[in-house]
Amino acid sequence: MSPAATRPSMTFDERYRVIESRDVRFDGQFVTAVRTTGIYCRPSCPARTPKPGNVSFYATSAAAHEAGYRACKRCLPEAAPGSPHWNLRGDVTARAMRLIADGVVEREGVPGLAARLGYSARHLTRLLTAELGAGPLALSRAHRAHTARMLLVGTDLPAADVAFSAGFSSIRQFNDTVSEVFGMPPMQLRARRRGIHPAVTSPGTIDLALPYRAPLDTAGLFGWMSARAVSGLEAGGATSFARTLRLPGGPATMRLTHDPADRIRLRARLASLSDLPILVARARRLFDLDADPLAVDGALAREPEIAPLVAAVPGIRVPGAADPHEMLIRAMIGQQISVAAARTHLTQLVDALGERLPAPIVSDDDGELDRLFPTMAAIAERGSEVLRGPAARIRAITGAAAALATGELRLGTGDEWSEQRAALLAMPGIGPWTADYVRMRVTGDPDVLLPGDVAVRSGALRVGIPSDAAGLTAWSRRLAPWRSYLTAHLWRALASTPSKEIS
Repeated sequence: MSPAATRPSMTFDERYRVIESRDVRFDGQFVTAVRTTGIYCRPSCPARTPKPGNVSFYATSAAAHEAGYRACKRCLPEAAPGSPHWNLRGDVTARAMRLIADGVVEREGVPGLAARLGYSARHLTRLLTAELGAGPLALSRAHRAHTARMLLVGTDLPAADVAFSAGFSSIRQFNDTVSEVFGMPPMQLRARRRGIHPAVTSPGTIDLALPYRAPLDTAGLFGWMSARAVSGLEAGGATSFARTLRLPGGPATMRLTHDPADRIRLRARLASLSDLPILVARARRLFDLDADPLAVDGALAREPEIAPLVAAVPGIRVPGAADPHEMLIRAMIGQQISVAAARTHLTQLVDALGERLPAPIVSDDDGELDRLFPTMAAIAERGSEVLRGPAARIRAITGAAAALATGELRLGTGDEWSEQRAALLAMPGIGPWTADYVRMRVTGDPDVLLPGDVAVRSGALRVGIPSDAAGLTAWSRRLAPWRSYLTAHLWRALASTPSKEIS
């Protein structure tokens, strides 16, 4: 087996034991290729376990494709949740995978992806091929195949709409790729769906189920979103969250719900169907759906002070960001004020400077969503007319917006963690709390502690661990690399107390 076929964190024997036990926790973290059949499967595939001598393991389905394997028709490995490794790691491979999921290759090509990562296209291709067994084009192609399968099985969209929604440039390319990856043409794949009934939707909407690893703290996620929902831009309740987004093809709205079948469903309206993979990636990041909750919970529960928190809230998640630039502005506005006050300031900003949607979305559950978050250029130009508070803070917010608008400051999911932090700290008015909070929410870094956060320290005091900044930092090192989830638990421990500095 070639080095590209393995991930250093697990040995061959460990992976083989996983597929023998059909452990669903590892679905999406690697695939199993079987030489005698020419197919690859997810670890939990119910088929008979192949002999060790016939097995190769690959980090991604793209690598299996490149090696000549096709997807199993029984377990459909492309339907597994995404790998948690791309958030756990901050190296160039993980950063590239996050950007590929966000559609950068489709929009900017491999040269654009490479430029964002600081490499030449040739060198990036060598790096990814050496570790993952596939270059950026193949990885992007596999991502398109996954989206196509999801739409073929989960919707009744016409095949042409599926093709362009998944990012294919032609019907022929769509047919060829789906046939090669899944061993059958698109409409035959659709005909094989079993026990899956596409949701009935109104014209212009897409409704999909988003896979995740259980358990999932849905109450905490929807509660977090609801408490921070900005009127006109967002709306939330106990089992739903809706918002508008500005995507490359135009404005979009999405609504995430927790249904009676314990699924997270995404309902979307898009100006351009080609934006769907980007929207799905951002929805997954917003709700941290690619996390490995059993690994997180197992590590945190080893500490006796934290074990009761894990038992009370299994599967806690760290909310992500739907838009990195928006996240920075929200964090800066929310510094050192309550959640309610930050929400008021943001509502005023969105109401004054947010672009109106041509056709507001109205529903009984979500009210009216009729605004997009203001552009950075609009905040830079007119934010001082709308924002309230100390003049220095207003200058910092409008200055950050101007830097984002001009490209002087770059902020995205593919940033290298320490470089992003340094760039943010170099901006006037941005301190360690804001820089680290943004890193947690934007890049999905699982190992961020906020020792300067009032609610985190109060939560630490409540559960009986050191509550001063230095003491908490030292104590928390034993829980690396899961300190973002520790932070989430300490916030949750203060749920009955009005919390500050959490925007």
